[in-house]
Amino acid sequence: MMNSSNIQVKQRGPYTYRVRFLAKENVTQDAEDNTVSFLQPNGAIFEPSLSVGTEADNFTVLNLAVAAASHIYQKQFVQMILNSLINKSKSSMFQVRTLRELLWGYRDPFLSLVPYPVTTTVGLFYPYNNTADGVYKVFNGKDNISKVAIIDTYKGKRNLSYWESHCDMINGTDAASFPPFVEKSQVLQFFSSDICRSIYAVFESDVNLKGIPVYRFVLPSKAFASPVENPDNYCFCTEKIISKNCTSYGVLDISKCKEGRPVYISLPHFLYASPDVSEPIDGLNPNEEEHRTYLDIEPITGFTLQFAKRLQVNLLVKPSEKIQVLKNLKRNYIVPILWLNETGTIGDEKANMFRSQVTGKINLLGLIEMILLSVGVVMFVAFMISYCACRSKTIK
Repeated sequence: MMNSSNIQVKQRGPYTYRVRFLAKENVTQDAEDNTVSFLQPNGAIFEPSLSVGTEADNFTVLNLAVAAASHIYQKQFVQMILNSLINKSKSSMFQVRTLRELLWGYRDPFLSLVPYPVTTTVGLFYPYNNTADGVYKVFNGKDNISKVAIIDTYKGKRNLSYWESHCDMINGTDAASFPPFVEKSQVLQFFSSDICRSIYAVFESDVNLKGIPVYRFVLPSKAFASPVENPDNYCFCTEKIISKNCTSYGVLDISKCKEGRPVYISLPHFLYASPDVSEPIDGLNPNEEEHRTYLDIEPITGFTLQFAKRLQVNLLVKPSEKIQVLKNLKRNYIVPILWLNETGTIGDEKANMFRSQVTGKINLLGLIEMILLSVGVVMFVAFMISYCACRSKTIK
């Protein structure tokens, strides 16, 4: 809600869904180029026992269709027509929607009046269930173990067509695993279709996960920095006004991969974002422990055994002279809609199996290595003593 010139937000939740539980589909091996291709089906099942309420709970949220209207249709004549339809449908800048409607879709009354073909169903993740992500084509490592799990193509391409230069490249893996023998000095690159880009993580600390030694890699603040601080990010700045001539940081405009809708991605509560982004929004409390993204990776195998992917979905809303409900806005706002905390960890049974089949055998090999080394040292010392004793007798 508006509070003077600021927008007031209040966090509610958690509302929990089980996702990524469906097995990969259309798995195809290609022996010629040593790759495997697959689709990742999308599905979400609500978990009431892990939620504070139900999918029928009501929320006062930004009107997604109205807020996007002035961004998608920038000609004033078109905005005048849209304004009459917004007024006729009695739509405003904010609306009340159930959780189910907000996430999975509802028929928007304003869009339903538009006299030419448009999608009238609106939802943050519409459509989701019964869709699939991909096709992914990844290397299986048969000819080169250092390439295992690295993405060769995504949807048949090695580039995304959203960004310029190196920003458009599909780098690394899908973060479920990495090539084996991970080192702390490495920068782990991975691609996330959720944020329409490749990104990277750096080593933070050693962690003991259910008796398994893992490396914790985190997304650094530098990954979200402006081109002023991190020149490598210049190609993620796609316009000059909202970004204040590419000096703002901590948010990513992904409208090009969202059919022109003004969607901005950030970390929750605008963690690592510049003050010009967060100051117009009241009610935010960013902290690294709760809002950063991390991966816990077993270094020998490269498997991700635990992770927390945190992500905030925001919508840009701008003043418009021709749209009455947006006319009195004092400035551009990047408004938080919700944030996601997607987590996963290895189960106890699989952790036991991993310890016995992998970690235990690695430790055994280490012990054998130490024993052989110790035996070698003892034999060397014994030889030297014998050699010195023999020399001593010869000299006498």
